[in-house]
Amino acid sequence: MKVLYVDLEREWRGGQSQALLTVRGLRALGHDAQLLSVRKSPLACRAAAAGIPVHEVPKNGRRASAALLLRKLLSKQNYDVLHANEPHALTAAWLAGAQRSTHVVASRRVAYPLSGSGLARKRYQMAQRIVAISRFVEKSVLESGASSEKVSVVYEGVVVPPLPTAEARRQARQRWGLTEDEKLLGCIGYLLPEKGQEIAIRALSKIRTKIPPTRLLLAGEGPCRPGLEALVQRLGMRDELIFAGFVEDVTQVYVALDAFVFPSLAEPLGTSLLAAMAWGLPVVAVASGGVPEYVKDGDNGLLAARADAELFSASMSRLLNDDSLRITLGRKARRTIAERLSAERMVENTIHVYEDVLRELKKD
Repeated sequence: MKVLYVDLEREWRGGQSQALLTVRGLRALGHDAQLLSVRKSPLACRAAAAGIPVHEVPKNGRRASAALLLRKLLSKQNYDVLHANEPHALTAAWLAGAQRSTHVVASRRVAYPLSGSGLARKRYQMAQRIVAISRFVEKSVLESGASSEKVSVVYEGVVVPPLPTAEARRQARQRWGLTEDEKLLGCIGYLLPEKGQEIAIRALSKIRTKIPPTRLLLAGEGPCRPGLEALVQRLGMRDELIFAGFVEDVTQVYVALDAFVFPSLAEPLGTSLLAAMAWGLPVVAVASGGVPEYVKDGDNGLLAARADAELFSASMSRLLNDDSLRITLGRKARRTIAERLSAERMVENTIHVYEDVLRELKKD
């Protein structure tokens, strides 16, 4: 198949990681997959470094510029599928009239309902298939009026890495200034209210005298950082928090951790949580959004019933005080990803969606 994958986000977040994994996976399986992205964006740079053909548009006026470039590309090349990875990409495809030249597939990564009669609904009506990243997201799309035949669920996936050596772990922990007897919890994500980092901080403050010496590393930037830093000061926890900012190589975070915390209030799926599980880390998360679709409390992770610091602290304490539990949960978490949520499985399921779309339209 010949696929044009479109993503116009300027920053590197979970959706862009999935875009790179998908296009790279398609090409590894012999498909002619190309990327249209924003010039000098992290996605465009990483894709080019991976040998992927990248069509670039400027950051300013990205949707209009992308629409113009799409018209040009679609007039010259016969793409089987145009895959819009996020809303800006879908808008550009709609402005370009892409549905007249190729088959349009749109990813849906958020659980907000589609707008009743606005541009959002028109864009998604244009797509032959909407790909939801979880049942939780699928439910919101169906409740917005989309027909079930038009919606497919393809869980995001991550690479299952080799387990780190003792030396790699020692070096990673050294980077963050940890002593041998300290435990390290970690959370990776954009610093936004809905990501719940405040809950993790407050949870740690409630149990810090009842657990082994423990620090919490927050990797990521965002508008909530000043408020979170002020909260840490008020709680007298300056020595227990590490604000790492944006970390280019997040491997250095995962390898250093003893456990991963994911206090997001209603995450559609959670790419960083998937990655933590793939690294064999025991996880504590909130039982909301798409998380309970793959994290089972007491089996491959621990779940707090809701986004509450008291509940979250109880799960954190249980994990930090029980070495055997951490080991067992980490092993089962890694197995879950390898069997159900690997990057390879995600690419295979994406191809099945493309094939279904092409097959259905041939029937018509």
